[in-house]
Amino acid sequence: MFEAPTIAEFLAHSNLASTAPATLLALWTLLLVLVDLFLPEDRQGWTPVLACVGLGISFILNLFVYSPAASEQVALYGMFVADAFTGFLNVVILVATLIAVLMSWDYLNRADIHRGEFYILALLSSAGAMFMVGANDLIVVFVALELLSIPLYILAAFRSIKNDGSDLALKSEESGMKYFILGAFSSAFLVFGSALVYGATGSTNIPEIFALAGSIVGTTSSAMFYLLIGAAMLFVGLGFKVAVVPFHMWTPDVYEGAPTPVTAFMSVTAKIGGFAAMLRILVTGLSVLVLAEGQPATWQATVSIVAILTLVLGNFVAISQRNLKRMLAYSSIAHAGYILVAVAAAGTANVVDAATQSALVYMLAYMFTNLGAFAVVMAIEKEDGSGGNIEDITGLARSRPLMAMAMTIFMLSLTGIPLTAGFIGKFMVFASAVQAGLFGLAIIGVLTSVVSAFYYIRVVVNMYLRDSSGELQPALETRYVRWAIHIALAGTMIFGIFYPLATNLVSGVSIV
Repeated sequence: MFEAPTIAEFLAHSNLASTAPATLLALWTLLLVLVDLFLPEDRQGWTPVLACVGLGISFILNLFVYSPAASEQVALYGMFVADAFTGFLNVVILVATLIAVLMSWDYLNRADIHRGEFYILALLSSAGAMFMVGANDLIVVFVALELLSIPLYILAAFRSIKNDGSDLALKSEESGMKYFILGAFSSAFLVFGSALVYGATGSTNIPEIFALAGSIVGTTSSAMFYLLIGAAMLFVGLGFKVAVVPFHMWTPDVYEGAPTPVTAFMSVTAKIGGFAAMLRILVTGLSVLVLAEGQPATWQATVSIVAILTLVLGNFVAISQRNLKRMLAYSSIAHAGYILVAVAAAGTANVVDAATQSALVYMLAYMFTNLGAFAVVMAIEKEDGSGGNIEDITGLARSRPLMAMAMTIFMLSLTGIPLTAGFIGKFMVFASAVQAGLFGLAIIGVLTSVVSAFYYIRVVVNMYLRDSSGELQPALETRYVRWAIHIALAGTMIFGIFYPLATNLVSGVSIV
């Protein structure tokens, strides 16, 4: 007979304190809904301020909950894990959301779409990403993924609320619909894969899957078949979210059509949540899938092939793009491939920690660099959405030398040039691949980085070495956008020059 737990037992097993950063952000967002509803028209500017306050409180709580001295804890009856991995990525998500809010502050007013719901949806999506990086159960992965994704579908179509029939509104609406349809499609893969894994092991808890799968691996039973197919479907579902080849089709159109702050935000947050869940599932739960003792996980070869396809397609197609947002969209696909190199390396048992740490450093570097690049792109866009082509940035070094310098550093960091955060991320990722014996994958990663230099340096050439027909005046070089650029620039340079800061932050991270 079922006996309801006492309040003390419920609190002990729930361990809600360990979920405080994500839980508080979600509760703060619900409070923000009520506050924004009753704010008078002339006080609507308080909504982004309160959003930043919520992010700051969650950030401070995260420092207390996930201090280096704190040990790993489980919460929500074992469905959520509070460890250094969760704490580090929470910081990355919160900083990314803060930069996105700063980018949105004046953009929404300029586009005449200022609504408090924008910040509420952004914070909800961030809370979903924070629950996703701490997910210890396939059910939580799915629920958190939907909490992450559904607000992004709405944000991608946010410019369509004007309903003025303009090209921008239509593109934004199309962007939201494409993202929604393919996002729902990927969620179906994730749910079906979770069902098959549950059917094979009898559990959705990720550590329990690892323990139970040991007796299945190597057999010819139907459970082994279900486990393999389920693992493949989980990878496909998450592959859509992080935009790796061949699940990348939605990315260029969605990135181009969505409002630029939303594009910047989703390019970072969705990737962090998706790759965190991928590492948890493949490394923590399914690393037991091996053909023979001492061999790497069976999924390593598949992940390596997908990584190669992603690196090649993302970098080579980006060369032909003239629109900066589309170029950064294919660049984003390529960078998903670099993170996937670290995921593949984690399939080798003695390289798991090094590969996981390299993925975390790469996501930190990518967050600062990519958001900074999008902030500069947003600053040069015009009211009608034009001005976002590579030719439109010509001569920026003469009219706005500091902005051009920042964009140059972002481009160099995306390329992987030394003394930038991007170099440290790529170096650690390739080093982990070499340690895992994936020499071919590391070589292809290096070669595609060289290819990427062509389209990144082309932006720099246009800013410095070509004359524009007139003086370029960025349309949205407001103080909030400058703050966003400065934060991103500081992160890119500090973690590039003083790289031990980044490596020390992840030195104790382990997910096995």
